[in-house]
Amino acid sequence: MAKKTLSYRDAGVDIDEANSFVEDIKPLIRSTTRKGVLGGFGGFGGLFHLDTESHPNPVLVSTTDGVGTKLMIAHAMGRHDTVGIDLVAMNVNDLVVQGAEPLFFLDYIATGKIQRERCVDIVRGIAVGCAEAGCALIGGETAEMPGFYGEDEYDLAGFCVGVVEFDKVIDGSDIRVGDVMIGLASSGLHSNGYSLARKVLLDAGGCELSESLSGLEGTLGDELLRPTKIYVRSILNLIKTVPVAGIVHVTGGGFYDNIPRILHPSLGVRINRGSWPVPPIFDIIRKMGGVEDVEMYRVFNMGIGMILFVHKDHSDEAVEILGAMDERPFIIGSVEHKEAEDPSVVIA
Repeated sequence: MAKKTLSYRDAGVDIDEANSFVEDIKPLIRSTTRKGVLGGFGGFGGLFHLDTESHPNPVLVSTTDGVGTKLMIAHAMGRHDTVGIDLVAMNVNDLVVQGAEPLFFLDYIATGKIQRERCVDIVRGIAVGCAEAGCALIGGETAEMPGFYGEDEYDLAGFCVGVVEFDKVIDGSDIRVGDVMIGLASSGLHSNGYSLARKVLLDAGGCELSESLSGLEGTLGDELLRPTKIYVRSILNLIKTVPVAGIVHVTGGGFYDNIPRILHPSLGVRINRGSWPVPPIFDIIRKMGGVEDVEMYRVFNMGIGMILFVHKDHSDEAVEILGAMDERPFIIGSVEHKEAEDPSVVIA
């Protein structure tokens, strides 16, 4: 009896399906092209030509991030066309806080089995996010890993590179006592704190994603899948006119861990509770889980996705410009002198 021969497909990896998926997403990738992109899609590396006339003294800024356990909500809902926006947002929002313009983005999709329709939906969201941020989707990798992931499981990672002039890097070193903190409204949970949110809402609270909880627009699942807001264009537009001393992306670690990252040790901030409307989803989590306020502000963005530090004389102009860019800006606090033993962040 002839010995049965085995193939890569028998081991769970379908090269033909992967190649077909690449063909499916080529139009999505082409839709994100911008000045600087060289060559076509499909090479071993993405090519990008940096315009040194516009940036004679460039500093390249790079970020990497994922979407976290928000992917479990996408899986439960059977909707995969928005998590790609989250993936881009978490990267480009980190870039722009340093004054950098996002140039290009790369994605990594790891899965137990390539399901073309689902993977195309994911990349469609990535393309939407890239277009909103003004960066090109220049490359990526889709890894089919049977035995490591289940057939319906996948994970995402993203990588972005941006550029800022050396003398225009925003790093918080210009923040002074008396500076005003302008908070930009978030679109909801964004992509942080989902392990706690799921624990409270789905496990302890016994809620269903199809439920319509009081105060929410749409179902709980709709709320939890709401994409992360991308602030790139608004902030890049603002810093052309108004000097911004520092910017904080309120992600994992919330207010208490993110704000001190850009403050001099002699500085602290006082945030005025109630100076902005907290979206209902946060109050639902707090009440349903009995989560303490300090924990809420350490884990979640509480309705503020970005914080900008501007000198007091420029605060009104900054608020006006941001409002004209369809942001919802709120003056949420100010910078104070801090003794060594004092907390860096006071929310009162």
